[in-house]
Amino acid sequence: MRAEKILILDCGSQTTQLIGRRVRETGTFCEIIPCNKYPDDDSDAIGVIISGSPFSVHDKDAFQPPLERFLGRKPVLGICYGSQYLSQALGGSVARAEIREYGRALLSLKDAGSPLLRGIDEGSQVWMSHGDTIVSLPANFRCIASTADVLNAAFESEHSDGRAPIYGVQFHPEVFHSTQGMQLLRNFVVDICGSSCSWSPASFVESTIAQLKRELGDDKVILGLSGGVDSSVAAVLLNRAIGKNLNCIFVNHGLLRKDEYGQVLADYRSLGLNIRGVDASDRFFADLAGVTDPEQKRKILGRDFVEVFNEEATRVEGAKWLAQGTIYPDRIESLNISGKVIKSHHNVGGLPEKMQLKLCEPLKWLFKDEVRAVGMQLGMPVQLIKRHPFPGPGLAVRIIGEVTPENVRILQDADDIFIRSLREYMVKDSAGASVPLYDCVWQAGAVLLASVRSVGVMGDERSYEHPVALRAVCSTDAMTADWADLPHDFLAKVSNEIINKVRGVNRVCYDISSKPPATIEWE
Repeated sequence: MRAEKILILDCGSQTTQLIGRRVRETGTFCEIIPCNKYPDDDSDAIGVIISGSPFSVHDKDAFQPPLERFLGRKPVLGICYGSQYLSQALGGSVARAEIREYGRALLSLKDAGSPLLRGIDEGSQVWMSHGDTIVSLPANFRCIASTADVLNAAFESEHSDGRAPIYGVQFHPEVFHSTQGMQLLRNFVVDICGSSCSWSPASFVESTIAQLKRELGDDKVILGLSGGVDSSVAAVLLNRAIGKNLNCIFVNHGLLRKDEYGQVLADYRSLGLNIRGVDASDRFFADLAGVTDPEQKRKILGRDFVEVFNEEATRVEGAKWLAQGTIYPDRIESLNISGKVIKSHHNVGGLPEKMQLKLCEPLKWLFKDEVRAVGMQLGMPVQLIKRHPFPGPGLAVRIIGEVTPENVRILQDADDIFIRSLREYMVKDSAGASVPLYDCVWQAGAVLLASVRSVGVMGDERSYEHPVALRAVCSTDAMTADWADLPHDFLAKVSNEIINKVRGVNRVCYDISSKPPATIEWE
């Protein structure tokens, strides 16, 4: 299945993962790697894409992809910084732009017959984001498109000696605002690089189950389930491959959604999974008492989860593997070449060395939307596949303040009203069909401002209770997200029901922040 792939060299751009998703949408496998870690064996690579970067090519710390490793052998596409680096490294010149171009621009085609621009319209909208500009191109290169402010918006090599072609664009074809960007990427990946477009959920399921059977044999595997899409799909794949040799453990830290522990256990058992539920909520609440710092909450939860999981895992005699629902964005973020930590992760880890478990990650090459597609291919229940993402630390990072059983009770009740209402409220989708509003939102949940009390009026008395914030966003991969424009009558009904029914709440707000600059979760 991975006999061919596109290598994406990450120079630190915020949209590198989006390039990867767009390449996958062509039915082509791709791998994102730090630009300074080009593989020794690239025999299965059919092309190379160099991403954008927060750096200027003139910065002393600017990333320098090893062009000598692949230029001439593989077709290359440089995007934004990637195109500027190509130009400068090959003899062209790059200078600070007099006018920093950011936002929408319109293409003026200089050569509509270029393989890269096939199917691109004159005046096509693209998205710019750069402070440098290519002043002159290297020898044997030519401009194929411009904009009003950028002369060399797109270029290509003119080599006729059999060497692989080189292309560069100073805009971002991967983003939504480049209206024909997908066409340009398809031109490069399929037409220029020659992809067979064989990457699909069906091919992934077939090849992965076969690979798991070969790799695991009769070995026993331990998998920590969370109730989320990723671990659930990983469990079903492993169950198809090794059956009862898969030992699933579902730890309840007391911070799940209302009644979720029992519901999820029932769903898993209906799938035929060999699963054991562990209710350790009292332990987690005791260790979180008095803690308000979000990073400290995460560390306590991570530590306690590992300890509880370890205690249960040691009961599985003869286990040789630890399985995780790690997906590709988790792994890419762990390879962040900037070295900066946004927030700590919560994948199962830290198992005692004496257990000597090997790691099995059947979803490690997939993006979130691909995981859902694989789940559908496996015939899993819709409520598991379409379930909104939920943070590993659970409601602990949706309580601004101390995590107590009472605060969790308040948040669970408010969140339950919000999520149930999203499922019940019907809207028309783009095809005119009636669908639950829940299915039109990427992720939703309530946030309790436990450290804040607001004044209100309950009956004839003033009240000092907590505000609740509702959060709903639209996204495809959680790398970027826009706040969901929910109907006003829906929000009014939900607000009224929460205030009337949830003891401890007297105010409801709606979060209209997008990511970036905000994040989806509040902590």
